[in-house]
Amino acid sequence: MPDLLIELFSEEIPARMQARAREDLKKLVTDGLVEAGLTYASAGAFSTPRRLVLTVQGLTAESPTLREERKGPKADAPAAAIEGFLRSTGLTRDQLEERADKKGAVLFAVVERPGRPAAEIVAEVLERTIRNFPWPKSMRWGAGSLRWVRPLHSILCLLSDEGGAQVVPVTVDHLTSGNTTEGHRFMAPFRFAVTGFDDYAAKLKRAFVMLDAAEREQTIWHDATTRAFAQGLEVVPDPGLLSEVAGLVEWPVVLMGTIGEEFLGLPPEVLQTSMREHQKFFSVRNPATGRIEKFVTVANRETADHGETILKGNAKVLSARLSDARFFWENDLRTVQTVGLEGMAAGLAHVTFHNKLGSQADRIARIEALAREIAPLVGASPDLAAEAARVAKADLQSAMVGEFPELQGTMGTYYARAAGLPEAVALACKAHYQPLGPSDEVPTDPVSVAVALADKIDTLTGFWAIDEKPTGSKDPFALRRAALGVIRLLLVNALRISALEQVRFAHGCLIEQFNSRFNLFSQIREEPKEAFNVAVEHRYPDAVSDQCTSILMGFVDNPDAMVASGRWTIDGRAVSTKPLRLLDSDLLSFFHDRLKVHLREQGIRHDVIDACLAMPGNDDLTLLVKRAEALSAFLKTDDGTNLLQGFKRANNILTQAEEKDGVEYSFGADPKFAETDEERALFAALERAEAAIAPAMQAEDFAAAMAAMAALRAPIDAFFTAVQVNADNPVLRRNRLNMLHSIRAICARVADLTRVEG
Repeated sequence: MPDLLIELFSEEIPARMQARAREDLKKLVTDGLVEAGLTYASAGAFSTPRRLVLTVQGLTAESPTLREERKGPKADAPAAAIEGFLRSTGLTRDQLEERADKKGAVLFAVVERPGRPAAEIVAEVLERTIRNFPWPKSMRWGAGSLRWVRPLHSILCLLSDEGGAQVVPVTVDHLTSGNTTEGHRFMAPFRFAVTGFDDYAAKLKRAFVMLDAAEREQTIWHDATTRAFAQGLEVVPDPGLLSEVAGLVEWPVVLMGTIGEEFLGLPPEVLQTSMREHQKFFSVRNPATGRIEKFVTVANRETADHGETILKGNAKVLSARLSDARFFWENDLRTVQTVGLEGMAAGLAHVTFHNKLGSQADRIARIEALAREIAPLVGASPDLAAEAARVAKADLQSAMVGEFPELQGTMGTYYARAAGLPEAVALACKAHYQPLGPSDEVPTDPVSVAVALADKIDTLTGFWAIDEKPTGSKDPFALRRAALGVIRLLLVNALRISALEQVRFAHGCLIEQFNSRFNLFSQIREEPKEAFNVAVEHRYPDAVSDQCTSILMGFVDNPDAMVASGRWTIDGRAVSTKPLRLLDSDLLSFFHDRLKVHLREQGIRHDVIDACLAMPGNDDLTLLVKRAEALSAFLKTDDGTNLLQGFKRANNILTQAEEKDGVEYSFGADPKFAETDEERALFAALERAEAAIAPAMQAEDFAAAMAAMAALRAPIDAFFTAVQVNADNPVLRRNRLNMLHSIRAICARVADLTRVEG
């Protein structure tokens, strides 16, 4: 059974595309081979900056012969029908077989498709793969029609077995496959022939090409950490950068350089971000001080001076980059010291958050009000929470965040400390963005929690109010992430907050802003000049702009047309005359959907969550999760499983009887009508359970409530074994049905078990 080796050699492939490209190559080729009838033992794909490689082991030498029988029309069918059948099979009339059928003679076509050699199939599949390769971006060059991510230089395609290797002939435009490849661009720029994958990998290594991306990553990280350790330093972990750098080099050579003393005063995050984004450098940290003092760069070749020239060039470029960063840092600090952090944030009044939701300054005002409302519920000072909300997004106006947007929040913390603000306020500048995902750190400082909740709840409420909800896989405003952030903030901090109440408060803040602006512009229509003076007095930044002047003139010239338009745009922001809306129950359902996803990942079934969602207080997400965890644990026990079966049996009998009789059996069962010991035992058990469950639920001790419910298992089982509910005596029947209602009512105080499957 032969082995297949494919190499597509090109100019440098972007690092971000390599992992996906090698998987696409593997899937497209192996799927094509299998569809053509070939099988294989294993396959592996590799990539370097200049090549995509696929090896397929244990490929069958040829596809099997296929015999297909197709039933056609009757032998005496019209000629047109028979001709059509012949065209579809490619046979002639005398090649068809007539077979007896219960309705007469029927024509059959027996088509044999002979097997094809693997080389023929590989050539066909590889050409199709190359011409239809799904690059995110591709180019066409020269006179050919082939599109590839970068110019494709050569195709290597070999089938090898014990008898030797053969080139599979593949032609794509001007390229014809062969058995040669090329080594490192600088250290071994010559072509050489190979006979199979093992020979190929060994010769590439001698030609200074490390084929496996994982091996390149391991080499880079090992060499970098070893060099740092030797100097008492440590490399800052950066998996994304490591993967990217491994895709930039074929022969990684790790070099360590020194950062200029004049830049060591910059915040570590600034140094790390600047070096990673601009230079693809790893940061090297002094563990004793936390300062980033050196950098690691990865060259693509060995040099006679051991990288000294490379390091000098990199250090020169790095110095220029860090000079820019130092300028931004010092300029921002001067701004903070001159006008304060709130002064830095003043410019956000001219930055649009969303054209229907106003500016960033509008949003900050809403977050401030909501943070003040939430603060007492999370143990934070309302004044500190409000102050943190006012300055949390100030760094969006800083020069540093303008250059490195990923530092938003981080720089706010530094600037808040420089401004002398309380530490809780400084921490909230970064922490209010968190958590950014299911594995991100969750803030625990009360002020940070208050502002983070306010930020996310305002986002959700605002976009719900303008009907910009996620649909299917589309979520352009990351509202699912915001909802999960609210959930994790509440659960990790064990906060007992009504999500619905906070959403309604946030909506009230939005309406208040809307009304104040609407009232202003209504006044503009009636008294343009007076309204303009009011706008200036109240410092409406959008109302004193040049565009406001055009709106004023529009109202003076044709007020009815301006009102009929239903919307006036100011500084690019729309001021709608139509009322905002809030479907709070719909938004609460959205929270519940995200909570289901979150709990399913923790092993809690969807039906268990539904059983708890049906209970009162389901907008208290912490209480909801506590109930769901207790119910999930209970249903995993034998008592829980058997009680659920007994409950469902009781509920089914009761439901059927109520539907049949047209009455509700909920008037209380009387023990004096009990005939059997099992019946009397169930009466007593129900009384004990109700006495235990009521205080347990009031104390929110769900484990105790579940234990009290579990005590009903044996009496219910015994009751159904010994007692006939639908007795002939109507008094007994009614009493027993009322008893079943007691079972249902007592269990319903804990959870809606009708929603639990099984």
